[in-house]
Amino acid sequence: MVRCCISDPEVTWVRQERQLGTGHAVMQAVPHLDEKYPTLVLYGDVPMIRADTLRRLAIAASGELGLLTVNLQEPAGYGRIIRDCGAIVGIVEEKDASEAERQITEINTGVMMAPTAKLKVWLSRLSDQNAQHEYYLTDVVAMAAVDGVRIGSTQPADNWEILGVNSRSQLAQLERVRREMMAEALMERGVTLLDPARIDIRGSLVCGRDCEIDVNCVFEGEVVLADRVSVGANSLLRNVQVDSDTRIEAFCHLEEARIGTRCRLGPYARIRPGTVLSTDVHIGNFVEVKASNIGAGSKANHLSYIGDSDVGCNVNIGAGTITCNYDGADKHRTVIEDDVFIGSDTQLVAPIRVGKGATLGAGTTLTRDAPEGKLTISRSRQTTISTWSRPKKKKG
Repeated sequence: MVRCCISDPEVTWVRQERQLGTGHAVMQAVPHLDEKYPTLVLYGDVPMIRADTLRRLAIAASGELGLLTVNLQEPAGYGRIIRDCGAIVGIVEEKDASEAERQITEINTGVMMAPTAKLKVWLSRLSDQNAQHEYYLTDVVAMAAVDGVRIGSTQPADNWEILGVNSRSQLAQLERVRREMMAEALMERGVTLLDPARIDIRGSLVCGRDCEIDVNCVFEGEVVLADRVSVGANSLLRNVQVDSDTRIEAFCHLEEARIGTRCRLGPYARIRPGTVLSTDVHIGNFVEVKASNIGAGSKANHLSYIGDSDVGCNVNIGAGTITCNYDGADKHRTVIEDDVFIGSDTQLVAPIRVGKGATLGAGTTLTRDAPEGKLTISRSRQTTISTWSRPKKKKG
């Protein structure tokens, strides 16, 4: 599954058919390790390690063996670092450790850098004669000490860098750490977060100057907010670009869209994929827009659906307006030219065109093109039946 997610052609994949320990895992890669370069061993379930930490590990190794260690108040479950007069001489696994060794708080993270030629020799010497009957990669540390190889070490700036994910709970803990880091980075760049603990970034979020983000907002995929954009509480933005000075009110859902400058959206607006809003567009409460282009200065402020449409500039779309874009088999486009006024509760049955400057009366169902500059209306005549009376329930 991991292989399917990574398309980099420079990655060489090796399958460990039998899981016989960490040393056995590295053995599978031996045919692909170039002795001209040192080998860096990382763990797939440790996602938060920083590149700077690995750079310091390379310096600590200095062409010999380098270990990444950390001190934990509760080291249970980890291999302990064994030192003699300050020098690392070995690592003992938890199940093989004596009571005294289990009191050691410096633990092995498993991340190491080793000279490749010597690593291959050490791997060939590994044995599975231990409590778990596995080939421990950590045993190469004692071998290096016996061979007189200098063993350097360094520690990460934060202990969470080396935490592994073995459960949903641990995954949630590290995701919380990542959110805190991203929130801190945003605030350092001048973004106002009304509560840094209540923002969820599930991709990348790039913000311009003086942006403001309210609580419980979710950002997925690649989201770009230009200068002075504000996002209201409980909004979700997925793969969206928002231009400067736009205000997104609370409870909006934006996906795969481009939002222009000085727009006003929501509250409770839904912008679906393929939508492009120009400058000064207003999309109000409970308005849904899908696969549509809306020109500068146009407004749809209440309870409307605009789908598969090209809307010109300075168009006013009244409450309850619907573009009827689907005939049960195919989607059809609606074209609304500049300066059109559409009355409330109007249905535009696509394919349809509304000419420039046209007005559609409230309650109109438009099935033919409306000419520019004219009033078009379709309603049944209003009638009052004076002899009618409302039915009444029978008593008893």
